[in-house]
Amino acid sequence: MSPGETAVLELHQVHKSFEHNAVTLDVLRGIDLVLQRGESLAITGASGAGKSTLLNIMGTLEPPTRGEVRFEDRNILDLEEAELCRLRNRGMGFVFQAHHLLPEFNALENALMPALIARLSRPEAEERAEEILTRGGLRNRLTHRVGELSGGEQQRVAIARALVMNPKLLLADEPTGNLDMTTGDGIVDLLVALNRTEELTMVIVTHNQKLAQRMSRQIELVDGRIHVEKRG
Repeated sequence: MSPGETAVLELHQVHKSFEHNAVTLDVLRGIDLVLQRGESLAITGASGAGKSTLLNIMGTLEPPTRGEVRFEDRNILDLEEAELCRLRNRGMGFVFQAHHLLPEFNALENALMPALIARLSRPEAEERAEEILTRGGLRNRLTHRVGELSGGEQQRVAIARALVMNPKLLLADEPTGNLDMTTGDGIVDLLVALNRTEELTMVIVTHNQKLAQRMSRQIELVDGRIHVEKRG
């Protein structure tokens, strides 16, 4: 990081608890984490370790029980809902295991959706979406509807949709989870290339060790705590 450059994401003593049948379940227990521009982080761990909860807190989809979360030095817990929505739309991109594409629209239209919601210039947004879809090998599939695309192609459309607004941070939850090994490897290659060429900060929850090992950092969660951290 250059002198004076602000971290993209910071978590300080983040805890998350849930109440269930009058019992308090501690899912996250004091997470400290700083991500700089262009870093890629894999979050691994057993089911129930708190991986997806941590990703949701990073993406402002749910608040921590206590602790601090900062995005480009802004405490996101101080933001109003309208500001959070704007931050999610313009500052962050999300990719989930279930891609949530709209079946009545084609690949290009699905990728454009965040830009259209934000009322950005359609020609500029189309150029950006086509660029990412082309990098994902979908140049000849732009006008195909979701049902005409394979699982791997649909996930590439979801990645393009997440990146069409040029976010600073990409958050992905098991992006290769529903794909066969070969197709999953292609998604891994695309994510790594985007991270390197666009200096995109990236956080990926995954059980895919091949994907985890290609990130610049890895953390393993055990019982809601960072148990192991590795750097690539």
